[in-house]
Amino acid sequence: MKPIIWGVAAAFFFASTFVMNRMMDLSGGSWIWSASLRYLFMIPLLLILVLWRGTIRPLFTEMKRAPGRWLLWSTIGFGLFYAPLCYSAAYGPGWLMAGTWQITIISGSLLAPIFLETIQTSKGPVQVRGRIPMKGMAMSLIILLGVVLIQLEQAEELSAGELWAGVLPVIMASFAYPLGNRKMMQLCGGRLDAYQRVLGMTLASLPFWLVLSLYGLGTVGVPSKSQLAQSVMVALCSGVIATVVFFRATDMVRNDIPKLAAVEATQSMEVLFAAAGELLLLQSPLPSAMSWAGMFIVMLGMILHSMISHRPVKTPRPKKAAVEINA
Repeated sequence: MKPIIWGVAAAFFFASTFVMNRMMDLSGGSWIWSASLRYLFMIPLLLILVLWRGTIRPLFTEMKRAPGRWLLWSTIGFGLFYAPLCYSAAYGPGWLMAGTWQITIISGSLLAPIFLETIQTSKGPVQVRGRIPMKGMAMSLIILLGVVLIQLEQAEELSAGELWAGVLPVIMASFAYPLGNRKMMQLCGGRLDAYQRVLGMTLASLPFWLVLSLYGLGTVGVPSKSQLAQSVMVALCSGVIATVVFFRATDMVRNDIPKLAAVEATQSMEVLFAAAGELLLLQSPLPSAMSWAGMFIVMLGMILHSMISHRPVKTPRPKKAAVEINA
């Protein structure tokens, strides 16, 4: 249950991304700076934290072992995750983006077959190809049903062009984030804690953010002072606190695909937190009865997902041909 609690806490801080990105867009800020400034500001914050913990040297040692894979999966997990999210903020309110983001619940489960899962046998632990957790997927569909009800009335007010421009980048991000996160967990093998891994991924994705920043300078100019200030807040709340908390939760269950999917399902709470944030900060209208019903279904689906994922399951002994060794 502890990883679930950590996941909900992460969802609370992640929700600030959708609200503040929308605030920056409404005030005239560019999505380019909303994306790149967050990670540029994260570097000194995380560096101070890791130096204070005295764990910087093991991080650099780990990064030197496979610099190419660090660069690849960090760019996917951070760059191709956050840049599309910021782009989508220009085409719809934060609650719609937060709702669409819940597709990551299904995206994360669909990625299971490309990863290896550790199971215990009479001969000791072995690794087999992961399977899509079908019962968890059923609960994920319940969560998505609630999300659809929350967004249904508001989505009807957007044009088709605005809807697709806002939805497609978020769908792309929903696959990039769990893919990069899981690949990095697999690469690190538990040798780094959440703080080290977030800093390492931020540093490894730095080339992507520098290129994006240069593009921003050439197209929209320098960011405003208000966008700089808001980007610092996003970097702290979402980039540092939320990411570290979420990575810690996923680290706890990194070898258990169903429980890992359950932790990722807690991010459905983001839509509730984002709706509350827009209500308080952007004076959004109160949710309708249908939206409240959707929120209840989201909560119910998350609870059921957690319960099913924590049921003890008898694991059959794998065939020799199915055993794989993690390279």
